[in-house]
Amino acid sequence: MLTLNTEPRTELGKGASRRLRRGNWVPAVVYGGEQPPLSIKFNQDEINHAECKAGFYNASLSLMLEGEALLVKVQAVQRHPFKPKLQHLDFLRLS
Repeated sequence: MLTLNTEPRTELGKGASRRLRRGNWVPAVVYGGEQPPLSIKFNQDEINHAECKAGFYNASLSLMLEGEALLVKVQAVQRHPFKPKLQHLDFLRLS
């Protein structure tokens, strides 16, 4: 199982997401599981490296958030139109 480190995101919205991307972060959201949506962010280099590994899109992933592991699956990915960068990720929480 692939484990990714993540941090919580406090600022929301288009402007905040643009600032994150300029700072080498990728915004993401975790949905589902009868819990409220969780806004998080990933390091751009770490998530690009993990994306190249087998099973990133079709296997369950473990997200480490403040010492706690969340079991998720990739739901949707938004990419930059011409740069090899991710813009946003959506994850589905697994129970």
